[in-house]
Amino acid sequence: MNEVFRRFARYTSDLLGSSWAFCAAVVIVVIWGFTGPYFHYSDAWQLVINTSTTIITFLMVFLIQNTQNRDSRAIHLKLDELIKAARGARNSMIDLDQLSDEELRQLEAEYKRLCGRRAGKSKT
Repeated sequence: MNEVFRRFARYTSDLLGSSWAFCAAVVIVVIWGFTGPYFHYSDAWQLVINTSTTIITFLMVFLIQNTQNRDSRAIHLKLDELIKAARGARNSMIDLDQLSDEELRQLEAEYKRLCGRRAGKSKT
């Protein structure tokens, strides 16, 4: 089930993220707008676009989140491999995503201090 959903999510995300899908959505909205006078701008006419876009948005959130989670995981693994392979790199950096927000802020501050010191040294 997970593999089927993964493939479906990737394919759908790629397809619906294309310029063709955007153009199709614009055409649908324009057609809907032009049919307004025919339907006398009724509540049902408005409900069609509101319901359609709500359902599509609701479903797309899950598809996009799935593909973003996979992409993020893949990037983290690639970075972990680079850290592991680089001499002098701290292996403790591999599990940064497991740190608390406060620990991440402290680490960020440490790197900012290091960069500031290096910038100061290179100016002299």
